[in-house]
Amino acid sequence: MAKVLIVEDDPHTRELVRVYLDREGHDVLTAENGIDGLRVAREEAPDIILLDLMLPGMDGRDVCQSLRGESDVPIVMLTARVQEGDRLEGFDLGADDYITKPFSPREVVARIRAVLRRAARDRQDEERQMGELTIGEVRVDLRNRSVTSGEADVKTTPTEFRLLTLFAKEPGRVFTRDQIIERAFGYDYDGFDRTVDVHVSSLRRKLEATNGGKRIIHTVYGVGYRVSDV
Repeated sequence: MAKVLIVEDDPHTRELVRVYLDREGHDVLTAENGIDGLRVAREEAPDIILLDLMLPGMDGRDVCQSLRGESDVPIVMLTARVQEGDRLEGFDLGADDYITKPFSPREVVARIRAVLRRAARDRQDEERQMGELTIGEVRVDLRNRSVTSGEADVKTTPTEFRLLTLFAKEPGRVFTRDQIIERAFGYDYDGFDRTVDVHVSSLRRKLEATNGGKRIIHTVYGVGYRVSDV
């Protein structure tokens, strides 16, 4: 099973989630503030991190941003903030998933299981994939898992990279939200359609910010999304 780090300042929530993950057979590490969480993440190299957004000492945003500068470890954000802007901010910082409080511990376990399976598939794909995909000025390097737009680097989360790769392999094709969930998130993903929209919106803004505002990801209203350089 996986090594899971829980960074959560509320002792009841931290212990409840720890118990459920322990029952699943995971090796569970905990930290009660952002500074300790970042230290444990660096020392123990967990397979996935469950990270509260509001933490004493160093908040979850700063922890996530610091980790993304040095690691692609999957990060699932926990927060009581439910506005779409808050979710977008979490994904912009590099979170792979976002769970709002209050939540069921079983939901957390299921989300962690889904993110871990997606990460494992990513590693397998990495070993098989070579080459580069292009959409206009946007280049997706499959081997190095990097994205460039013109001369600018585009910092994507693992989920955003997976989405862009899916789109770029079949430019012009319209993908429904169900197809995106199935092919980019995995059959076991238990998120909602709106979560797909938030990931796509975050990726779209990053690409447009480095591409002179030119739209690459297009919404096909009532259906889904497609990519095109025209």
